[in-house]
Amino acid sequence: MTNMTVFDPAMCCSTGICGTEVDQKLIDFAADPAIKALMEESGSEGLPAIVVDGRIDSTSRHPARAELAGWAGIAAPEVEVTEAVRELIALGAAIGASCEPCLKYHVKKSRELGLSDAAMREAIAVGRMIREASAKNILGLADKLIPDEGTAAKGCGVDKAEEMQASPEKEKTGACC
Repeated sequence: MTNMTVFDPAMCCSTGICGTEVDQKLIDFAADPAIKALMEESGSEGLPAIVVDGRIDSTSRHPARAELAGWAGIAAPEVEVTEAVRELIALGAAIGASCEPCLKYHVKKSRELGLSDAAMREAIAVGRMIREASAKNILGLADKLIPDEGTAAKGCGVDKAEEMQASPEKEKTGACC
C-alpha cells in the first residue's frame, strides 16, 4: 500500500506549527527529516510538498488528480465537464458576481438544456454561499484595517425608501449614492 503525506504551506509563520492551538500533527510534519531539509533549503516556497513512500515527489504546487492517482497506483477518474455542468457553474458564478444579465442568460440556457429547477437552485445556492463568504471575509478585513468609529456612511448601504424620501430626484436618475 502506498503511503502519501501532504505538507501544506505554513499558516502564519515559517514553522507551520503556529495558531491558537498547536496541533501535534503539525509538529510531527515540521520534524520530518525530508521536509525539514526542504524547508531549510527553500523555505515555505517549497510547500506544499507531497511525500510518497518516504520520498518527496512534488514541491511548490498541489498535484493534479492524475498524479495523485498514479502515486497511489490507481486509475485516475475521468472528469467530463458537459455543457449542462458548465451552465450550472455559470449560474453560480453569475450569483457570485451579482451579474443580472449573466443570470438571465444562463437560466435561459439551462432551461434549453433541460436542467431542472432543483439543479439550478442548487447551483445558485452554492454561488450565494461563495458570494456571502467573500463579502463577510472582505468586510471583516476592512473592519480590522479601518476600525468602525460609530459613523455610518451614506450611499449604497442606506435604506432606499429612507433615501428616496430625503432625495426624490435620485429615484428619477437611478443614482445609487
